[in-house]
Formats: sequence, structure tokens, C-alpha cells
Amino acid sequence: MTLDLLAIAAHPDDVELTCGGTLLKSHKQGYKTGILDLTAGEMGTRGTPEIRAKEAAVAAKILKVSWRGTVNVPDSDVQPSRQHKLAVARVIRELRPRTVILPYWQARHPDHYNASTLGYEGCFLAGLKALPLEGAPFRPFKILYSTLFAEVRPTFVVDITPHFIERHKAILAYSSQFRPKAAARRSKVFIALDTLEDDMNLLARHFGNLIGVKYGEPFLQKELLQIDNIVDIPVRSF
Repeated sequence: MTLDLLAIAAHPDDVELTCGGTLLKSHKQGYKTGILDLTAGEMGTRGTPEIRAKEAAVAAKILKVSWRGTVNVPDSDVQPSRQHKLAVARVIRELRPRTVILPYWQARHPDHYNASTLGYEGCFLAGLKALPLEGAPFRPFKILYSTLFAEVRPTFVVDITPHFIERHKAILAYSSQFRPKAAARRSKVFIALDTLEDDMNLLARHFGNLIGVKYGEPFLQKELLQIDNIVDIPVRSF
């Protein structure tokens, strides 16, 4: 199988929260999409790896991705080690995605910013001909960074308004995280999950408003955008 678009993130549910609407939109546009969860989320305060794997499978169906997998990097210890970079490179060579979405390289959670580095370096290694790894050398054409929870101005925003409800269903597929029983909510440690659903809705509305639509997902690219038609650029100035 080859993919047009692959989203890489540290934990199950990270992709749903940051770029699930974009994956849905890409599928509707006829592209093959996929998700690579680097870990099984085994260190999460709520749920178990087995429960989260089942939830991830349900969410994948809702997002209509063609492939979802993991490379079993230890949760809470995502690092761009040689072993883990080679594991990511194997996936890149196997799936040959044209575009890869990574987490933004700055974040509160160490696994998230380390996932960005690990994903980027794995994509780079996949293109080395002399690398002793199965599969033909391959590198994605484009690397994008999801910035929904980052304090940075994005390069562009994707209109996900027609897909917002489906994206919301994919997020709520993780009931162990977002709809836990009362006992699971009782903790002396602040868990960002307790407010994340509301925060996600507000952020999607905020970025949608910036481009004149209801809901949006923001992204950043390091390269300049090429524009061929400056008369037909969307998003009005007044």
C-alpha cells in the first residue's frame, strides 16, 4: 500500500485532536490517508493499551484512513534514537507517503516535541540509499506541522467545517480519555484531558474564524508557499 498523506504522532488520539478534520477532508478529496501512532499510550493515566487500541481502531474507521499502525516506542520516553528512527524509516519506505504531518516541535508534553524530531529524522533516513534497511529509498515530498495547540502563527489553515462533526465523533471514540467514569476523574494531578475537548472546540472555531469559516485546523510549513494566481487568493482582507 502507498499513501498520499500520513499523520505521525506520539499517542493514540493525538492525530484525532490535531488534524483529524484534515484527514477526513483529504479522504473526501480522493487521497489515501494513514496514521502512525509512535506509542500505544501505555503510560496514560486513563485506560489501558488494550482499550486504547480498540478505541483507535474505531476512530480510524470514522476518519476513513486506509492504514493505521504503531512502532511501539515506549510511552513517556519518545526519543529520536537510532532504533526508533529506523522503525519510522521502515514505515516510510513501506507506505511511501507524499505528505507527512508531524506535531509542532515545541510542546508542553516531551513526547510531543520529541515525536516531531523523531518523525522528521525517520523520514530523512528513509531516503538514504546506503541505509541497511529493507525497501527502496524514499522521502516524502512535503513535511507539515500541526500547530493547533502551539502558540505560533500558522502558515495556513484548512477549512474542516463540513467534517467537524465526524472529527468530533472520532475524538469521542476515546471514551476512556474523554468520557471516563467518575472514579477515573478523581486525581490530585491536573490532567489536561479534563478541559481538552472544550479547548479543542474553541481552537477549531478560532482558527476557522481567522479564514472566514466556522472550523479550521492550522498548519505550519518551513518552506515558502508558491502562489500562481494572486487574483484568486482566498480569505478576504476586509
